[in-house]
Amino acid sequence: MVLRPFNAPGARLALRTKRASPSLAGGAGDSEIILDLSRLLSRSFHAAPTGIDRVEYVYARELLERMPDRLSFAAVHPAGGYYGRLNTAAVRQFLASTAAKWRNPGQYDAGEGKAAAIRHMFATRPRPVPRATRPRIYLQVSPHHLDDPAQVGAILRAEGAKFVTLVHDVIPLSHPEFARPQGAKEHLRRVRSIDAFAHGIIGNSQATIDALAPHLQRGLAGRAIRVAHFGADAPDIFGTPKEDVPDRPYFVYISTIEPRKNHLLLLNIWRRLIETLGDEAPMLVLIGRRGWENENVIDMLERGEVLRGHVIEAGEVSDNRMQALLTHARAMLMPSFIEGFGMPVVEALAAGVPVICSDIIAHREVGGDAPDYLDPLDGLGWMQMIRAYVAENSPERAAQHMRIAQWRAPTWRDYFDVITGLLEEVTESVY
Repeated sequence: MVLRPFNAPGARLALRTKRASPSLAGGAGDSEIILDLSRLLSRSFHAAPTGIDRVEYVYARELLERMPDRLSFAAVHPAGGYYGRLNTAAVRQFLASTAAKWRNPGQYDAGEGKAAAIRHMFATRPRPVPRATRPRIYLQVSPHHLDDPAQVGAILRAEGAKFVTLVHDVIPLSHPEFARPQGAKEHLRRVRSIDAFAHGIIGNSQATIDALAPHLQRGLAGRAIRVAHFGADAPDIFGTPKEDVPDRPYFVYISTIEPRKNHLLLLNIWRRLIETLGDEAPMLVLIGRRGWENENVIDMLERGEVLRGHVIEAGEVSDNRMQALLTHARAMLMPSFIEGFGMPVVEALAAGVPVICSDIIAHREVGGDAPDYLDPLDGLGWMQMIRAYVAENSPERAAQHMRIAQWRAPTWRDYFDVITGLLEEVTESVY
């Protein structure tokens, strides 16, 4: 990564900027919004996006449409120092290239993709932070560097800005057994940053806000709080799906392979389905990269001969291919033990694809009455439901299609109406 760093080795923060004035006139709608793009820039060399990558992308695209005269971009250098401001024209080009890469990553070979990423990195090289002429709000929608409270505080002081952040989940604190070995400690530092600096907090679900509250020493009072469900109509990401899909009934599971996602349940069910139905057993397509702490699942995928030809580990795929596989599936399965939101549930329902998912608070909040819910430990129940959905004239599947027709998909337009209201509230209450 060819970049001209703004920080010397070992320095936490160095900026060519003058401190912003602490008192600036300005009312609602008059603040400058500084969107942090650290996550997207750090993922420049990855062909396939994560859910958080998508969210940061949509924030950039939507806010550019809504408030181009108020929006600025900033980021943290991968080495740890603050980038400073990013050129908006270069950011626009970077976003367009990112969307094209996500749609068809196969068109970007390793060399070309790396070269393109370096070009965009250079184009978005840091600029000095200008003197503030109106109130500033620093908006961060990923956990990228929240585990360093000192750096977050230094950035906010350099910008003279108030802080608004999006919380995706607190699973490493509420369920540390599902996190990486140091995940709980790292996430606690993120929550400490939020607790110390956030004037506004966005929750992707009420379940996330409820889970966050006990971990905030200062509590939620005195902050602007909003719950907003991610939209299911992401702009400029999906193209027209023209992909081959399995020629016999199949189900999909869209998820990183990690313990809380409960892949082991599905693999054991598929073993039993194959033993019972033989070649008439449906297929299972797993979409998503391999994560951590999943030795038993990987052993079954790599050494479970009986699963071959019936369970397909597709890995990270293009957005076009993911959409095609989802659209033609008998149902999307999601037996996870805990979620902050459950975006695949929303995306499947929005595409008119039935969902069979675990009966947890986050899924109920976003899915409403549409999906079929099962306890994530109820193996026999899951197997019976999957067998019921395989049939071409499945009454259970037909009944869910009728419920989906009554379900209202969340939209990004509605989402950003909520976010805009939060930003104005922070501007009014703080300045």
